[in-house]
Amino acid sequence: MTFVHDPASLVSGSAPERVVVVGFGPVAARFVDELRPAVVAGAVQLTVVGEEEHAAYNRVLVADLGVGRTSLASMQLADADELAADGVRAILGAHVQRIDRSRRNVHLADGTALPYDRLVIATGARAAIPNLTGLNPDPLHPVLPAGVTALRDLADAERLAEAVRGRKRVVVLGGGVLGLEAALAASEEGANVTVVHHGDKPLGRQIDAAGGGTLSMILRQQGLRLVRNARATGIATDSDGAFRALVLDDGTAIEGDLLVLACGARPRKELAEGAGLAVGSGVLVDHRLGALHTEHVFAIGDCAEVRCADHSCAACERSSGPTGLIAPGWRQADWLAASFRARLLGEPAPGPLPEERPGVILLKARGVNLALAGGVQADPWDTTAWEDDAAAGRSPLEVSLWADAAHGRYVKMCTSDGVLEGFVALGMPRAAAELTLLFGSGAELPADRSVLLRLDGPEGSLGAPGSAPGPESTLCRCAGVSRGTVQESVASGCSTVEEVSKATRAGTGCGGCKDSVRELIEQHFAVVAA
Repeated sequence: MTFVHDPASLVSGSAPERVVVVGFGPVAARFVDELRPAVVAGAVQLTVVGEEEHAAYNRVLVADLGVGRTSLASMQLADADELAADGVRAILGAHVQRIDRSRRNVHLADGTALPYDRLVIATGARAAIPNLTGLNPDPLHPVLPAGVTALRDLADAERLAEAVRGRKRVVVLGGGVLGLEAALAASEEGANVTVVHHGDKPLGRQIDAAGGGTLSMILRQQGLRLVRNARATGIATDSDGAFRALVLDDGTAIEGDLLVLACGARPRKELAEGAGLAVGSGVLVDHRLGALHTEHVFAIGDCAEVRCADHSCAACERSSGPTGLIAPGWRQADWLAASFRARLLGEPAPGPLPEERPGVILLKARGVNLALAGGVQADPWDTTAWEDDAAAGRSPLEVSLWADAAHGRYVKMCTSDGVLEGFVALGMPRAAAELTLLFGSGAELPADRSVLLRLDGPEGSLGAPGSAPGPESTLCRCAGVSRGTVQESVASGCSTVEEVSKATRAGTGCGGCKDSVRELIEQHFAVVAA
């Protein structure tokens, strides 16, 4: 277990408030970073406990690390030495055994007891392990045979790297974003990749039939083998117990050297449940992110489910539980840290915790550009739906659709009163960027929808409202960084994406904005050179 010592408290007089954070992933790192001013001021004695030997890093980029497209240094979100210099105590490589709420202690497996005044649970989520013959069915302590990985940590990245270096056969189980991004990256780097998924299209219920069909065609063009409508039942191993094939319910065996499990994630709530806290799909918290029926425990990120005790709360009724996306977790970390600082340092209290809108799904790959959000299953020729909306007094849902399947381009816009309810943009990067902005802001679309399509034409952005975003527009949705903030960092001397990320946090989430950051850097230095 690695221990990073904390300097003596700076407070004279009243003792600092003891805050313990359990978990040291991206969301916990954001909370710790935002609470550091209170630590420096001596108002907080902050301890963060992580299971891994490494300080927080961006798990979203584990697949990129596995194929050699990023480094651990660029993924890191916290530095234990820097935290110690500010008085933050970081305990790494430690397992939290239980929480004693009556005595307000966090007990580690080595017998250490950490007293707290406020406890923040940020345990995140673990990979969902499917119930397959040949895999350990225990979801809390899975034992995966050699040649099987779930792409959640650095060890998983190394297993993928070994397969890619050897140009081996990789089987990806799951047709979600994580699985597709890993499959595309591994294929581009020389591996022979097969994607096995339920249903007749990747991304399942998130994408419509025509968009899914177009996406499937593009994935095959990128070198992937797709096995659809498949239900895996087990794995076959060799004489050494290593993975040899994925077995389907029809007896088909998909042979490979590495099996990547990309079957989603489940909130890690067992620690909270063992402490007697209320849980649903995650740790149940109210709109202050406080655990229900207790005053001193909070939860943020993938392990937290905002569902207050008021059964008539409309916001909670609309909530679908933890999103699994990094941006909502970071917003929760920012809000909770701001509320702590307001109480301890007298800063202005934050406004109400914002209700999360459906996130925009981005598929990041060299040969694929996909943005997808909201409900997109509506049929443009479904007159019954129009009649139902009219009978219920709702504005009819209008659907605009354009497809060029031969060239892998597809756009669908579902609007109500001119405002996006959902969209798909595939192979149309400029239209995707504009639709993402419009979906996030709730702004009305142009009456002539074809204006958006022309963004990717020879005339570029001519005539499109909002096509030249101003400094106040959001460039990095995950970290909430504006275009102007990135431009200021570049003007101040940041000349690489990594330097901009360190200065502004842009690009430290899903990585989907890195091309935009790079473009601003190139534009700035082109002007300087001129």
